[in-house]
Amino acid sequence: MASQWHSLVSQKLFLAKTLLIRVEQDEAATAPEREAQLQGAIELLLRARGLLLVMIARCHQNKVDRPASIDELEALFPYAIAEGGMLKELAETPGSWWQQLNQLEAAAGEPPKTRKTVTEENIIAVSADQGPDRSIQALNKILAAMTVLTREIDEQHSEW
Repeated sequence: MASQWHSLVSQKLFLAKTLLIRVEQDEAATAPEREAQLQGAIELLLRARGLLLVMIARCHQNKVDRPASIDELEALFPYAIAEGGMLKELAETPGSWWQQLNQLEAAAGEPPKTRKTVTEENIIAVSADQGPDRSIQALNKILAAMTVLTREIDEQHSEW
């Protein structure tokens, strides 16, 4: 049963990768098309992360619950699961892919910030903060890390 969830997580990651490849290769894409592909890839990565939590629950024989956070996943079991501790550490590590996804999720749920126009009088006031890194390279790093982790968890539980 857990391998079905592994397939579902892998499918979301594959679709995100497909969109990122499209963004990278389609030079004729308009700005809205490029933005749609980027946002689609980010949403698929977020969905894959949520499904990864469910996959871990299924690996530990919980066939009903759908945890939406690491805390919810850990609360499902009366014993500590290795994945829970590993994910907690990942979530607390600055710059980790888990934190990057948190930042992308938060930014996706907020309206864009208004930027000041640059003039000679206010050139110092222009902020360099542009939000989370949505570059193709950054998203591909997240994708690769998630793919490796998902595969490792599936392989570990397939051995048992």
